[in-house]
Amino acid sequence: MTAESQAPEPEPESAQDVPDGAPIARRTLLGMLGAGAVGLAAAPYLQAAWEKVLAKASQADPTGLTGLLPNPGGFRYYSIVGSVPRKGETDYELRIDGLVDKARTYTLADLRALPQHRIVHDVQCTDGWRVENTPFEGVRLSDLLDDAGVAAGAEALRFTCFDGAYTENLTLDQARRSDMLVALRMQDAPITHEHGGPVRLYAAPMYFYKSAKWLSGITVTDRVVPGFWEERGYDLDGWLDGAERQKPAA
Repeated sequence: MTAESQAPEPEPESAQDVPDGAPIARRTLLGMLGAGAVGLAAAPYLQAAWEKVLAKASQADPTGLTGLLPNPGGFRYYSIVGSVPRKGETDYELRIDGLVDKARTYTLADLRALPQHRIVHDVQCTDGWRVENTPFEGVRLSDLLDDAGVAAGAEALRFTCFDGAYTENLTLDQARRSDMLVALRMQDAPITHEHGGPVRLYAAPMYFYKSAKWLSGITVTDRVVPGFWEERGYDLDGWLDGAERQKPAA
């Protein structure tokens, strides 16, 4: 081989142009970066699509096994019935009755017209999953109680839901906390049907089973009536570990 036919070896412009380990071609590196950017951009849509699949499957799964499937959004989907009717602007109502001075019925428009409050708190389930810093917005439960007027002898609240099966409870003192909401928004958007919308209870200092989905009724009672899961052995109060159990200032 002659000197003219021997190709010279390329030299780096400087020592910092030679990385440690196996070098990556610029085109390959740019391709990897581009793929990563596409993945990041697509992630919210893929996650939303997967959550819709999980939500739809869970509503046809009385075993609850779909709740064991991985979900990058953190939330799990549970329903104790085979299917849940959908409610919206034209047919949603929330009724407050029982030991009150005046029974009240609220439409979505009525609830939106009341003062709205925002709570950002971790959501935690008894199954162990947790979603940190989740924002909820809605009407304070205490404001609705004041609107209806709580009668003498009242001690607790019983919540019913338009799935026709789920029930939950709070004591009157718990219900008057400033971190108890009749929530209309979650994660800065209207609460979807899959997340218990259009209206759900949000009991921030308690495990998530206390935050009844598909809320349709609040009955003021003279005693605590165990809810669906309490009848099956769950704690009546459901406080999160470390929760402040004294009523927080409004």
